[in-house]
Amino acid sequence: MTAYAIANLRNVDLGAEIQHYLLTIDDTLTPYGGRFLVHGSVPERMDGDFPGVVVVIEFADLERAHAWYASPEYQAIADLRVRNSEGGAVIVDGVPEGYRAASFLQQVVAPEG
Repeated sequence: MTAYAIANLRNVDLGAEIQHYLLTIDDTLTPYGGRFLVHGSVPERMDGDFPGVVVVIEFADLERAHAWYASPEYQAIADLRVRNSEGGAVIVDGVPEGYRAASFLQQVVAPEG
């Protein structure tokens, strides 16, 4: 099942370190089949609070997403992002085709009976 690495970044310092990160990250994704779906887009806030920009990287599955993040190549540059921005990053599992939101209830609500 498809997995995603998602970052929400604020106050990004576009100095030399983050420029190096941006020039290098694509090559770290290639061996793991990662590809950018969203990169640095400012979200159109519909409600609530969601400051900063969004990055979404797609992987074929959780294993590849975790392998990319833990890879020596990405770890060599990850701190450049952390040091030069506020925010955070997560890896999440996607849902299968045909998934319906009500399916979530089966995971969190005990059946009545």
